[in-house]
Amino acid sequence: MVEVVVPLKDDVQTAVPHVWRDALAAIVDSLVQGDARIGQGIANVEPVSEERSNLCREIVANYGSATLIRLPEATWNSSVARWQGDRWDCLVDLWTAEDGRSDLVLELAVFEDRETGFHYRPQLVYVP
Repeated sequence: MVEVVVPLKDDVQTAVPHVWRDALAAIVDSLVQGDARIGQGIANVEPVSEERSNLCREIVANYGSATLIRLPEATWNSSVARWQGDRWDCLVDLWTAEDGRSDLVLELAVFEDRETGFHYRPQLVYVP
C-alpha cells in the first residue's frame, strides 16, 4: 500500500506531495521537449521566461553528454519539498537516458491558490 504524501505547512522536508506530481512531471516534459518557454501552456504553471528557459537548457548541455528523459516513478523517492512560510520549495531530481537519476534538479516554488488549488513557478535547473 502506497502512503499518500500531502502538502505540509511545517518546517520539515518531505517527499513531493502526490497532488503536485502530474504538474511537476508536465513541467519536466516541457524541458525535455525543448519548449521555448518551460511550462508554457500547462494549467496553473507560471511559464519560465525564454531567457531563463535557455539558461536551463544551457546548464543541461554543460552537464555533459546527457539526454534528459521523462520522469520515472522512482523520481518521487528522492525529490523533496519544504514549507517556507508562504510557499513550498521543491527540488525534483532529473533523469537522463545515459545514467538514470542525474545530479541535476529542477527547483520550483509551489503556492496555494484558492481558486485552482496550487500554482507552480519553475525557477532553475542546476546541480546542488
